[in-house]
Amino acid sequence: MRKRKLFVELMKISLIMTIVVTLILGGRVTVEAQKFNMSYLYFGNSNDYINYVDRTNDSLHVVAPSYLDINVDGTLNTQKLDENLIHEMHKRNVDVVPFLSNHWDKTAGEKALENRFELADQIANTVSKYNLDGVNVDIEGLTEVRRDDFTDFVRILREKIPSEKEVSVAVAANPFGWTKGWHGMYDYEELAKYSDYLMIMAYDESWSGGDPGPVASISFVEKSIQYGLNEGVPSHKMVLGIPFYGRIWNIDDTLDKTKEKSEKILGKGISLSRVDAILSTYDGNMEYVKDEEVIKATFQIKEEDPKVKLYSWGKPLSVGNYEIWFENEKSIKKKLELVQKYNIKGTGSWSLGQEEENLWEYYTMWLNGKYFVDIEDHWAEEEILKVKEKGWMVGMSESYFGPDESLTRAQGAVILVKAFDLEEKENSPSFKDVPSSHWAKKEIEILYQNEIMKGKGNDIFDPDGEITREEMAVVLYNLLGNKEIAQEDKNPYGDVYPGHWSYDGIVTMSEYGIFSGFGDGTFRPKEEVSRGQMAALMNKILNKQL
Repeated sequence: MRKRKLFVELMKISLIMTIVVTLILGGRVTVEAQKFNMSYLYFGNSNDYINYVDRTNDSLHVVAPSYLDINVDGTLNTQKLDENLIHEMHKRNVDVVPFLSNHWDKTAGEKALENRFELADQIANTVSKYNLDGVNVDIEGLTEVRRDDFTDFVRILREKIPSEKEVSVAVAANPFGWTKGWHGMYDYEELAKYSDYLMIMAYDESWSGGDPGPVASISFVEKSIQYGLNEGVPSHKMVLGIPFYGRIWNIDDTLDKTKEKSEKILGKGISLSRVDAILSTYDGNMEYVKDEEVIKATFQIKEEDPKVKLYSWGKPLSVGNYEIWFENEKSIKKKLELVQKYNIKGTGSWSLGQEEENLWEYYTMWLNGKYFVDIEDHWAEEEILKVKEKGWMVGMSESYFGPDESLTRAQGAVILVKAFDLEEKENSPSFKDVPSSHWAKKEIEILYQNEIMKGKGNDIFDPDGEITREEMAVVLYNLLGNKEIAQEDKNPYGDVYPGHWSYDGIVTMSEYGIFSGFGDGTFRPKEEVSRGQMAALMNKILNKQL
């Protein structure tokens, strides 16, 4: 019964908090402009797309479904368009900007540009008829010969589509400044003049049919951004493409000269959500390639091993030695850091639904620069980012969290009031050392009014003093309510004694998995609580369930 009462109190925590930046010294709150985030919709059906969007934690501003195809004669094909998806996205305040594609059909692409006035009319009429929010132009596979025609097509579209609607262009990543081939068809500077933004496809550094290697190494990605800026694209018109897929190679196939190419596995795409399952099945090895900031995995399939398909269709993977190059949380975060470094508009991704679901736990925060330089590889890194995302804790500055700094009593008060959504009562006390101008005065008084956190005596609160482990245990004990006397046989610590003022708090909070001791069997009640430890405590409370 005691356990259930405690957990009922825990479930009162507010799980949905507005992400804010709090200037802790001044107690002021400001809301910063959010970076742009769009994603392409390609694999699946409309029901899948809705589910994919719903799991993004309201991260997306735009989705770009594959609704506008170019026929071989250069005319528009809208057979895949689904009005229900448009309606559902608008209900979610997500714009629908379908992408126009020739799907690498060179003939269709060339005919489209020859027929550009008529095609632009067809697109503009479709945007109006179905209440679409614009068009994303994704014509690929042509050459520098069509460079001016392509730019002119985008110009015409911009003239025909209302200014409040989006016209954007997907362009090839060009880290080395190529002017020939399909990279040469994109005149970055001129295209930027007629579009809302350029979506830089900063992926496929290694491609299907090519040699094994990264899909998007950090140098490839960064040089692609630099190229656009050097070409005169304003930073606010540049969107960085993030791959939600990797590529897989059968290394034996790269050496086999007798096997038909169509039967080989040479850089086929693999969703990030599928990688772990395949590596687990075949006991694969993973290596984080630091210089590239990507993951390389290897595994072997033997005759006696289970057969797994790369996709729901097609044949199972054959016997052989394999490599997969792909992204994980760490490598994606490195790419998101570039958005802040170059202050570009935001990100796009190919394609929604291929990512691991936990990506959306951190994506928006990192996209908007809400991370700290001093928590990488820290034992509490994950917990710190979670409480930051909830809005319960903020950094010592915009870039530093101070995970090993001692938590002050004032900071502790602010965190607990935010996390537990505590309300102010009447008859506020007056501490001599907490003036009306103090940034945490309100939260300190709320905890005192609710009999959760007391002062030091003589009307002193000591807001800048460090809070100890035993003090925090008692505060949480008071906060969660339904107090009972802890039993002596429940005490696991050699330095915590019955009758001590903090005994019930320490033992009870330990019993329910919120606090834990050290390997030598001690609790160390007088030791200070660090900011990283406080983040861990709050996550333990958050994770408790009935």
